Amino acid sequence: MQEIKTDQLEQSEYLLYIYTPFCGTCSIAKGMLEKIETVHKENLFLTMNASLHPEFMLENEVESVPCLLIKQKNEIKEKVYAFKSIGNLYTYLLEYKPELFLST
Repeated sequence: MQEIKTDQLEQSEYLLYIYTPFCGTCSIAKGMLEKIETVHKENLFLTMNASLHPEFMLENEVESVPCLLIKQKNEIKEKVYAFKSIGNLYTYLLEYKPELFLST
């Protein structure tokens, strides 16, 4: 996972993990996302420290952290607040990143 850069916020699609550094639940959620990236051997998620981007948080009505913000075709499709399990996160990946599951 890599920290998002300002110009990347303008991209039409991304999976953005929003956290704060001292949030215990955020640490657990980050571990789940890192495991998914390890399985797929690629960087799937960008990260954002919510404390450093208050204007983004307000503009996009992010209610709490951790949050997985899913943007596609220049539109926010989902804001996932309840990570629950790796299996639960895969339901979102199946919908928004189906190419991860195609056989080569």
